[in-house]
Amino acid sequence: MKIMRKLFLVALVLLVALQMGFAKGSSESASESKPQTITLWSGYPEMEPFYKQAAEKFKETHPNVTIEIVSHPLREFEQKLSATIPSNTVADIIEVSVYANQKFIEAGLIPEDEGEVLDFVKADGRFSDFAIANDSYNGKIYGVPLFQGRTALYYNTDMFAEAGITEPPTTFEEMYEDAKKLAKYDSAGNLTRSGHSLRLSGQGSGVAEKFWFVLYPMGGTFIEEGKTAGTYHAAYNNDAGRKALTYYIDAVYKDHWDDQKIKHDAESFELGQTAMFFRESWVIGDIASKAPNLNYATAPVPKDARWGRITNIENLYVTKASKNPDLAWEFVLSLLSEENQRWMFENVGWLPCRNDIDISDIIERHPQFAAFTYTDPDYDEYGYLPIAAFDEVITKLAERLVTAFLDSSLEGNDAAIAKTISDAANETNEILKRYNLYGE
Repeated sequence: MKIMRKLFLVALVLLVALQMGFAKGSSESASESKPQTITLWSGYPEMEPFYKQAAEKFKETHPNVTIEIVSHPLREFEQKLSATIPSNTVADIIEVSVYANQKFIEAGLIPEDEGEVLDFVKADGRFSDFAIANDSYNGKIYGVPLFQGRTALYYNTDMFAEAGITEPPTTFEEMYEDAKKLAKYDSAGNLTRSGHSLRLSGQGSGVAEKFWFVLYPMGGTFIEEGKTAGTYHAAYNNDAGRKALTYYIDAVYKDHWDDQKIKHDAESFELGQTAMFFRESWVIGDIASKAPNLNYATAPVPKDARWGRITNIENLYVTKASKNPDLAWEFVLSLLSEENQRWMFENVGWLPCRNDIDISDIIERHPQFAAFTYTDPDYDEYGYLPIAAFDEVITKLAERLVTAFLDSSLEGNDAAIAKTISDAANETNEILKRYNLYGE
């Protein structure tokens, strides 16, 4: 009887265990088939086709998952993040650079990388030391580098040939003289084609960033570290800052090879209304779509007191608002696959951040990309500092620059140029003081 009772109890335990296992399996199966939605926000509308094709691939292995992609113009997007990250109403995944996200990282509103994601980012040779440093704060890494914006010079080869210019400029002095030869005017003296399209107006920090393209080669930068680690001060109230502003003022008023009335940037280049401009590699994809017959080439940024190009890293972050962060990170890592990174490079034009992917065949098919992957020991790489104050510093500087570019009285007025730069640098230092970051 005792033996029978024991056998009965064992059978009962086994039956309960089997039922629990079946219930668990049914629950997991139901969870796997339950419709789920992951939202992704971007500040680069040209990236939408990339995300959509990647979402379709992801759905092949995750048929119950829908990826909703929303993009906004960059400055509107940054404003939206300022409202939605603190209120926890932001998307599951955001694509944003450190300069706009650092204040949220320092406030503890963005989760740090952990587990598989951290291992992926730290894998030997996958990302440059520059990219890792850009994404690090207090010894922790945040986000995953997706693409990078590097600067190069675009130039219209037909216009160069017409002006008798056989090679792209290699110095800023040559570039200035070329711009004078390339500019065109109507009978009333109105500019109909700029020699070089400078960023003279606009909202947000973009005007200052483009000013940096000139300021850095001339020997300056926005802020540099003080004598005490972790402190900073303005680094453009000097000959470099004054020279960079003079370059702009002379271009608009003295030699008039650019002005505010003509179209600018990629649109101007694609419409044949400028001969040169600085921009990132995404323009190559834009030209292929909007001006496929345009004859153009690219070259490294010219030299002045020194030689260098900006590199701006764009990252993907999974936010605290995400209700399914594991699934969100899974999609993020899928975007970093070799197949997707190559698709992004060739079809959108943004340069991948991964160093362990061969893109040489794409560059061979599209030789304009070569200037963006060009390397030289003397060709510096500079970019945004991962401190929360940086965005405010360059946004406030941009406002002052737009005003200065409209001031014709600055032409030939060294004292006024110096005061404009000095006043701006004083404001930069005041901002750093408010953040307790200032140091000589």
